[in-house]
Amino acid sequence: MDELALIHDAQHGDLDAFNRLVLAYQDALYNTALRILGDDSLAADATQEAFISAFRGLNGYRGGSFKAWLLRTVTNACYDELRRQKRRPSVPLEPSNDDDEEIESPRWLADGAMSPEERFEADELEHAIQHCLEDLPTDFRTVVVLADIQGLDYSEVAVAAHVPLGTIKSRLARARLRLRECLQGFGELLPSAFRLERESP
Repeated sequence: MDELALIHDAQHGDLDAFNRLVLAYQDALYNTALRILGDDSLAADATQEAFISAFRGLNGYRGGSFKAWLLRTVTNACYDELRRQKRRPSVPLEPSNDDDEEIESPRWLADGAMSPEERFEADELEHAIQHCLEDLPTDFRTVVVLADIQGLDYSEVAVAAHVPLGTIKSRLARARLRLRECLQGFGELLPSAFRLERESP
C-alpha cells in the first residue's frame, strides 16, 4: 500500500483511496476504542465517528505518523463518549452480548489453534488486563492502550493523545506502575503476554 499516495488522493476527494486507508486501519482504531470504552457497540460507533472526522479533516494532516493521526481522532471520539456518559451508569469493560450477558470467550481472543487450556489461560489473562485497565483513570488507560497495546512510540502517543511528550512519559510510568501492582495478583498470567516493561523504540 502506497500510503502517501492514498492520502494525497483522499485529500483530493477520492473515496476509494480513503476506503483503502479505512480498511488498513479500522482494526487498530476499533481495538483502541474497545479498550478505552469497553463496549462493542460504543467502540464501533466511536470508530465510525473517527473515520468521518478523519475524512472531513484530512486536509489538516501535515505528515508524520498517519496511524497516530488517526488514533488521535478515535481517542477524541472516545473522550466525547465518556463525557456523554458522565451522567449515566459506568459501562463495564467486560464484553457482553445483546442480552447483557458476559461473553466467556471474546471474539478478539478466538484462535482455532488454541487448546482448551490455552483458551482458558487467554480468557483469564484478558479478564485480568481488563480489570486492571478499568481501575486506571481514563488518561492513564488511553496512553497504555496506545503505547503498550497499539505499539506506538512516545512521540506517536503524544500526537494521538494530543498531550506533550513529557506528560506522556509521566502518565505511562505511573500507569504502568499501577497496572503492575494490580496484575501482581494474577501471578503467572502476565509474563508471556503483556510486557509492561517494554520500552518505547
